[in-house]
Amino acid sequence: MGEDIRLAAVVALAQGMAAAHGSREAWRAAAAGACRALGGSFAALSVWERELGRLRVLVNVGERAAGEEEFPDGEAYPVHQFPEITEFLHERWAGGGEPNAWVETAEGPAAGGRPGYVHQRVAALRRRGRGSCVVAPIVLNGRAWGELYVARPTGAPVFGREDADFATVLAAVVAAGIAQAERLEEARRLAFTDALTGLANRRAVDARLDEAVDRHKRDGVVVSLVVCDLNGLKRVNDTRGHAVGDRLLERFGSVLSLCGAMLPGALAARLGGDEFCLLAVGPSADDVVRAADELCRRAGELELGEGVACGVASTADPIGPVRSARRLFRLADAAQYRAKAERAERPVVAGRGGPDDPVVRLADAAPSGRTPERRTFRGRQP
Repeated sequence: MGEDIRLAAVVALAQGMAAAHGSREAWRAAAAGACRALGGSFAALSVWERELGRLRVLVNVGERAAGEEEFPDGEAYPVHQFPEITEFLHERWAGGGEPNAWVETAEGPAAGGRPGYVHQRVAALRRRGRGSCVVAPIVLNGRAWGELYVARPTGAPVFGREDADFATVLAAVVAAGIAQAERLEEARRLAFTDALTGLANRRAVDARLDEAVDRHKRDGVVVSLVVCDLNGLKRVNDTRGHAVGDRLLERFGSVLSLCGAMLPGALAARLGGDEFCLLAVGPSADDVVRAADELCRRAGELELGEGVACGVASTADPIGPVRSARRLFRLADAAQYRAKAERAERPVVAGRGGPDDPVVRLADAAPSGRTPERRTFRGRQP
């Protein structure tokens, strides 16, 4: 392969990883780009899990053999099975620059290979109908991170020393791409996470609720929102101090997360101050109400608090058409407003008060752009 072609392959690999949205896309772009660059038929990207002493496969691309999934859940290999991995992972190369890639063949070590090793990687090549592979260690922030693996089928030209040297270059590009992807993932996590409780924040709810209502309008999926206000926080802050109040918020956040786990895929969030919510997409309205009921019960048992005012709104209940995220939020907030006014110990559910439901009336009477209390929902306009 000419230098210009290889340079173009390196650029394409870097661009593919830079364009990825999230770590999984970056892993796929890394493996697919390296596979193309090296003329392989299959590639995998794996990470070293130090605490477990194993190499875990993140992604498989190309011509996968039986049992090889694109994003496997449990494909991992103890590092003691692979002497050359153990050598690299123990960082014996650390005093002499980056570790080099090497070649394995179904017949044993090739040019650029590791003489004397006959181990499970060779057996795996034979079992999966592959004739050779090149293995490139990936180093991130000066430490062993994992490996890039590219294979060719039986009968194809065997990888050589030149391919191993090129794979070392590709591994460095992949390492840079992974570092960038991890930085972006952390930035996204911080942007959508409440710093005190570790729950999702208002920005995350805004985005997810918009998407959920779009799905409801398109496919009829049930969307439910639980909005709750933690009672007694001001008293705790005034009498015990804000540090104790923060502990109460954290404890309630844990309770909310626990009850949210009753609803597959539910998003538990802190909206700000003493206001929290659960967003469920798919579960029935009755399941959501049961989770909200459990939330009220557990909140009432918190040592420092005074329970929670909880309102529920679901597209599966008779609340009228829900054409915007704003309307569902307004209905749930109106139900919570009523629960607080009545000091209700159980959730108030929009649409379950008969044809003249006061919660629905309250939500519909709210001024445009305002919820019944002080909050403004930043989603799209109805």
